[in-house]
Amino acid sequence: MHGKGLESWGAFEPFHIMLNDYRVADIVITSHAQSRYSDRVSQGEGNGSNGEIGAWLWQCLKQNRVKPYLQSKYNAYLIDEDTVVIAEFKQLEGVTSLSGRPLHIMVIISFLGRISATPQLRDLQTYYSRLRNSRRMKLMKKRRKRR
Repeated sequence: MHGKGLESWGAFEPFHIMLNDYRVADIVITSHAQSRYSDRVSQGEGNGSNGEIGAWLWQCLKQNRVKPYLQSKYNAYLIDEDTVVIAEFKQLEGVTSLSGRPLHIMVIISFLGRISATPQLRDLQTYYSRLRNSRRMKLMKKRRKRR
């Protein structure tokens, strides 16, 4: 996705963007994240193809609008103080920056949604425990029906 959907990169512009300790050189969007984006984030602004989402994320990274969320154990990031994104970083093999440090691929796992639309996202730990508990209860009910 590097450079797709964007204006031509300047001669003096770096080809990676710093996010925490990672040098992000590429963005990969999973199909799950794409479907979550169209369901929870875009809200009727189009279906959100990979190119559009990737270009939007690059702009957010370049403008320093992506911040780590409070709980770092979930790899959650906050875009524009509203949209919660789950991302994973993988090291690019055989590619380094000009200083010799490794570059990374940012894999977007999921878009959890907007905090303004879903206030439960303010505390991710309780949000995940609620999800886990509801899934467990559904499985328990399913098992009871089989017996």
